[in-house]
Amino acid sequence: MRYIFLIICFCTSGLSASSQWYRIDLKLIKHERFPLIEQSDDHSILRLSCTNLIKPVIIHSLHLDRSEYSYQAAENLVMRTAQHNMRFREYDNASYNFSELARLYIRQNRFSEAKWYLLQSNLIARERNDNKLTILNLIDLSTIKADIGEYIMAQQDLMEAYTIAGLKGFKDDLLIIERKILNLKEYKLSAPKSELRYAEAPQTVSKSE
Repeated sequence: MRYIFLIICFCTSGLSASSQWYRIDLKLIKHERFPLIEQSDDHSILRLSCTNLIKPVIIHSLHLDRSEYSYQAAENLVMRTAQHNMRFREYDNASYNFSELARLYIRQNRFSEAKWYLLQSNLIARERNDNKLTILNLIDLSTIKADIGEYIMAQQDLMEAYTIAGLKGFKDDLLIIERKILNLKEYKLSAPKSELRYAEAPQTVSKSE
């Protein structure tokens, strides 16, 4: 009964459960309040002062010629992409893959393979009415034919490309083709002409000798 009475007394008195409830003097001390920090209206990072500790380094670009390995890797990649597009009948993309393959072969002087892929690309481009790609393929075909000495056929390809560009109003392509035609004429004049050599006629020995 005595314990119950003590519990009731503690509850009614409302004493703090803190272990320092007896330190009444701490509550009487007034702590100094410091002024609030002034808030800035500008939160941009540009207001922060910074110093350039590291000097900027000038990077010079270095262009290296492609190696045989890089050509082979590029050829395998484009070939797999072309096979994928042809398998799923994405002929528009495949025609561009064929043109890319042809340009890789031109750089390696593999003209017969390049010519074949350009013809395949041109066949699809004509069916799809892709005039831009048709013009590019004709220009590349003329380059190949000029390199192997077929100047008349090269000029025919350029004239066909010029006709398509004129009908479609491709002014930039017209300027490029005109420059190609002039270069072809100059190249044709400066190229060494092949000399035809015939066997000498055998000397006949007279019977009188």
